Amino acid sequence: MYRSLRLIGISALAAGVTACGGGSDSSETGTVSFGVTDAPATEFSNVTVAFTEIRLKPEDGDWISFPLNGFENQNLLELQGGVSAPLITDEEVPAGNYTELRLIVDTNNSFVKLESQGDSTYTLAVPSGEQSGLKLKGDFIVAADTSTDFTVDFDVHKSIVNPQGDSLADYLLKPSMRLVNNLEVGSISGLVDYAQINSTRGVDDTEDALADCAPNYEGSAYVFAGAGVVPSDLNVNNDTGNPLLVLPVAPDDQSNLYTYTAGFLPAGEYTVSYSCQLDDNETDDTLQFDGTQNVTVVAGETTQAKTIPLTQ
Repeated sequence: MYRSLRLIGISALAAGVTACGGGSDSSETGTVSFGVTDAPATEFSNVTVAFTEIRLKPEDGDWISFPLNGFENQNLLELQGGVSAPLITDEEVPAGNYTELRLIVDTNNSFVKLESQGDSTYTLAVPSGEQSGLKLKGDFIVAADTSTDFTVDFDVHKSIVNPQGDSLADYLLKPSMRLVNNLEVGSISGLVDYAQINSTRGVDDTEDALADCAPNYEGSAYVFAGAGVVPSDLNVNNDTGNPLLVLPVAPDDQSNLYTYTAGFLPAGEYTVSYSCQLDDNETDDTLQFDGTQNVTVVAGETTQAKTIPLTQ
């Protein structure tokens, strides 16, 4: 918070374009595959978003659509730690620049379950999800005579809010998505010594004392784009300053420590930190962070971050 799902695609470009009512004058084509992945979330045990269609917008052409038969019941929380499930595979499309991707959602079959509420389900509404879909703007290129694989990183923790007052549903989906080229990404893995961190809390009653860790919560790793970032909490209502990923740590099978993995990160510099305090994604929280460090991601590789807390 894995499965492999291969979808049967349209083998000929002409058939795909005719089926969706679009067209292109380009004689050059390439093939594309799109998968979806997610980052862990602390509050939910199940987040099922019923994707029914993916639409691609060529810069100089009409929308191209592909139905997602068989992908209506995907629990996004199963897709974590660098694992993804394919949406479409090896579909032929016009080569060139694309400016937008949309995922159409069946809200009647989308729902969430809470960790604290067992099997109880709660409705999940996506404003305009069944009409215009979840929108992901930004250029991406399909090269001629080449197969290109992309992944949509769908971050549940940054996307789902609990509305106040009258609402379309129990929870609203205000998606935070990013699109990456799979050839250009790597990952970060790290360990956290939660027991040691927790033992340093609550033992000092001075003004500079560290706040206690939240009960029954082992904390989260925060990943920020760029080196030297001062870590801050997550607030979906802020336009800037948010972490790229917030990853609840999980027990490590090989030690008494906790582990995290941040996958599908474009090659470059990142800042990683950790907090054992709860973070409400709709408010500004003052968190205390441990183990802040710069990490370099290399395409096709997993970079091991320093164990938190850092040693001198």
